[in-house]
Amino acid sequence: MRTMLRTRLYVLVGLIALGACVCPGLIAIPALPDEPAVTNAQLETRAVAGSLSATLQLLVQESAKPLWIGYSVERVAGEQSICCGDHGNDGGLGCGTCTLENERNNWTGTRRQKRTVNLEGGGKLVVLLRAEKKQVMRIRMASADCTLDAGGLRFVWLTGAISDESVALLTNYVRPQEFGGDSDQGLAGQALAAIAMHAGAPADRAMASFTAPEQPGELRKKTSFWLGAARGKAGLLLLEKMAKSDPSEDVRAQVAFALYVSPEPQAVDEMIQMARDDQDSHVRGQALFWLAQKAGTKAAGAINGAIENDPDTEVKKKAVFALSQMPREEGVPKLIQVAQTNKNPEVRKQAMFWLGQSNDPRALQFFEKILTQ
Repeated sequence: MRTMLRTRLYVLVGLIALGACVCPGLIAIPALPDEPAVTNAQLETRAVAGSLSATLQLLVQESAKPLWIGYSVERVAGEQSICCGDHGNDGGLGCGTCTLENERNNWTGTRRQKRTVNLEGGGKLVVLLRAEKKQVMRIRMASADCTLDAGGLRFVWLTGAISDESVALLTNYVRPQEFGGDSDQGLAGQALAAIAMHAGAPADRAMASFTAPEQPGELRKKTSFWLGAARGKAGLLLLEKMAKSDPSEDVRAQVAFALYVSPEPQAVDEMIQMARDDQDSHVRGQALFWLAQKAGTKAAGAINGAIENDPDTEVKKKAVFALSQMPREEGVPKLIQVAQTNKNPEVRKQAMFWLGQSNDPRALQFFEKILTQ
């Protein structure tokens, strides 16, 4: 710890020598490896003692004022950048400064600016917990290349955190009864999202436990999203299991969306199977809708198959709508074909309707042909 503080002191002296204006709270203290830069904070560094949970609880209980506690662990593989809870490719923009005390939204508050991005880095997830009134009130996450503005509060950075212990700690906050409504903004939803971004088998096992049939449906829904968005092949395996065995049609419909957001190529095959075989017409319709957003030869074949073969007319109509969502070069010719040849009058009527909404010259030519016959 002394070595760390001495290093920071040398950096600070160097900044002064270069003519920098060193004012408390106005500059970011340069980060050590795996540690974000922190500004506007009463900064401390401590080593995890005993366990991560015990260290956290000691800090929470001993503090009479609000504080932030942070640590880093290995982040799940992928190209996503995490800026104050937002995750996704940043298009060459670094996270910039994350304002932790922004009360308008528990997840955002990032002022992005053009900056140098370390192409070899980004492998660490920063977990941030805000404690007040002797309990954790908020959980946020960020990439290690973010600058964190703590709003003038005490900020304790913990070194030596272990990912397994972090998953166990966060799992305690995933309280099933808290899911429902706007749970993404609550502590339980925040903890679930943070677990999803942890690398390794312990996080996979925790996520799997949240998909068990005895868990509330809303928790299973939220978990399915993160399985698709963040967990790669391991997440896909769990989604495939949920698609086949989850007892709730509402959850399985959400699984169709989770398969859509999954970057795994095999996700399309599972969506096709749901569109063909799920016992519930609503689920089949949702799978068709999200298949259309994927486009491609496989998706088109599954949608056409539903139009021709699904026993439920409402599903057929949803499949026609799915065609209207495909890129025009693919969708419009298929809609024209359905309008011309399908034996079900309701399906033909639906195809005509969506052709009329397309504003495509080929649709106009088709209507002119029909009206002049």
